[in-house]
Amino acid sequence: MIKVSRKTNETDIDVELNLYGTGQANIDTGVPFLDHMLDQVARHGLMDITIKCDGDTQIDDHHSVEDIGITLGQAFAQAAGDKKGLTRYGHAYVPLDEALSRVVLDLSGRPGMELNVSFTRAMIGTFDVDLISEFFQGFVNHALITLHVDNLRGVNSHHQAETIFKAFGRALRMAVTLDERQLDVIPSTKGSL
Repeated sequence: MIKVSRKTNETDIDVELNLYGTGQANIDTGVPFLDHMLDQVARHGLMDITIKCDGDTQIDDHHSVEDIGITLGQAFAQAAGDKKGLTRYGHAYVPLDEALSRVVLDLSGRPGMELNVSFTRAMIGTFDVDLISEFFQGFVNHALITLHVDNLRGVNSHHQAETIFKAFGRALRMAVTLDERQLDVIPSTKGSL
């Protein structure tokens, strides 16, 4: 179990992450829609995730969402370690009714993100869909992964977002799966990631 904390003038966050869990989530970010999405990551990624965030949501949700991405990314980087024996790449297609998303990622050691989503509305309840990009950018920058997200179709913004987070969890699960044929090898011709 990896534990990471982040305290700023805007947020106070504690994260616990077990990459090889059972999909248990205990998430209280102060942003209910984000709680729901991170629960999907835990369940579909078979990771145990605990997150507690006290943020300045009276201003808006931006600082909390971005900083949770940063802190969870830091925990992921620590948990993945030198990546020896890991599959390294992960991908998933996930549908939800009319929506379909694809996530492809690489535990490359290099942060990069391509997020191709045209949400059909700007808000999901009180949640600003622009914050989805902020979460993933924070995660990518600190987990040091390359992430491609494509929402291939969708009419309902909630469904679009949910397919993205479910696919993200499943792609992470695939990437951190141990490859029995190279348990003592870092999966790179460079010898490091």
